[in-house]
Amino acid sequence: MNPRNTNSILLVVLQAQLLIVLCVGQDFDFFYFVQQWPGSYCDTKQSCCYPSTGKPAADFGIHGLWPNNRDGSYPSNCNPNTPFDPSKISDLKRTMQSVWPTLACPSGDGTTFWSHEWEKHGTCSESTLPRQHDYFSAALNLKKKVDLLNVLQNAGIEPNGNSYSFNSIKGAISEASGFTPWIECNVDESGNGQLYQVYMCVDTSGSNFIDCPVFPKGRRCPSDIEFPSF
Repeated sequence: MNPRNTNSILLVVLQAQLLIVLCVGQDFDFFYFVQQWPGSYCDTKQSCCYPSTGKPAADFGIHGLWPNNRDGSYPSNCNPNTPFDPSKISDLKRTMQSVWPTLACPSGDGTTFWSHEWEKHGTCSESTLPRQHDYFSAALNLKKKVDLLNVLQNAGIEPNGNSYSFNSIKGAISEASGFTPWIECNVDESGNGQLYQVYMCVDTSGSNFIDCPVFPKGRRCPSDIEFPSF
């Protein structure tokens, strides 16, 4: 083979390998750590299905740990070569079924939910959390750092179907955590706004809460919102 042709082939291979590395090692600026209130997930026209393991505890459950950028964009589905493998987090499964439960229909054990979160979001964090176990463990550890339900109850905000001021909910979380959250609302069957999800920002290591560089563009909350029971 002509040496010039050989060099050209090697260059193409190296470029392809570099492209793969760049795609897999997707850069991002921070994470959103998102927790959802199950009562609000279920109290909608769509309703919900309890997991095959039974009704989850009345507590905020993890939705996900999502890489994001300061300009508001976010990477997704970054590495099809690392599909979700339940065996890699087998030691975490019981904890995840408790604090990261699925409420989607049809009922499941959480595997489909976790697979979606890993493949859409987790694969984009492999530059800092290279293993599936690293990714899910990071989210579980963040959950322990701020007990949202306890924080709200300590401020007299109970999940009893009553309405509370948006500012009091946001203020209670800010005071307890030291960081301003972003709060997402949804609506119940009657169209009333209710506390749905709480977003906290986390550094790229997945370990420390930070001030949010930018907030999401989701459903805004009214001045008073319901906190439904579950």
